[in-house]
Amino acid sequence: MKMKSKSHLCHKFLLVAIAASLVAGCYTTDPYTGERKVSNTAKGTGIGALAGAAIGALTGDNSKERRKHALIGAGVGALAGGAVGQYMDKQEAKLRAQLEGTGVSVSRVGDTLVLNMPGNITFRTDSADLAPEFFPVLDSVALVLKEYDKTLIDIAGHTDSTGSEQYNQQLSERRANTVAQYLRSKGVLDTRIATVGYGESRPIASNDTPEGRALNRRVELTLTPLTQS
Repeated sequence: MKMKSKSHLCHKFLLVAIAASLVAGCYTTDPYTGERKVSNTAKGTGIGALAGAAIGALTGDNSKERRKHALIGAGVGALAGGAVGQYMDKQEAKLRAQLEGTGVSVSRVGDTLVLNMPGNITFRTDSADLAPEFFPVLDSVALVLKEYDKTLIDIAGHTDSTGSEQYNQQLSERRANTVAQYLRSKGVLDTRIATVGYGESRPIASNDTPEGRALNRRVELTLTPLTQS
């Protein structure tokens, strides 16, 4: 019982220490007058939001829960009740309109949206560098993601079975990270994003044909509504 209490106190101390360090980092010292002032970053973001995000990121049982808590702690409001479905309906419609004719499919499972980005339009063969012609497509995705910011974004990379399992795993991770980095560069909040590589382990078609392998080489974005629960 004492050990549990001690651990709980240590955890609370860690949260407070991190929040305090963030608040301290929000101040700068004028080199001429010695006066401490709130930094421009703190003015734009809000000291409370920064500290709230830090505390939120350290709570929760998994990555998704930690991201939820961090976003709510930073002041991004959570959805509730009937607002969830309506919010995702609007986001789905906007994505379908923006991505029509691009080769990216939008599917809906309950209140979750999945964007399937085939490898033949996103990456060159055996490369984790985005194809330049795909930049405008990702730009459109980023615009919608910024407008509908009450969603978590999970980016998963997949490959076909050509090559070694280890190599495919690494390639899938690099491709997921490349898409994530591009979205971050366009202003999508980093706290919303998580990446994972599945290598060749989750095919959606047979790897025995060129057509099937092309379908398996893909990056998927899963958009989950930000809710309190």
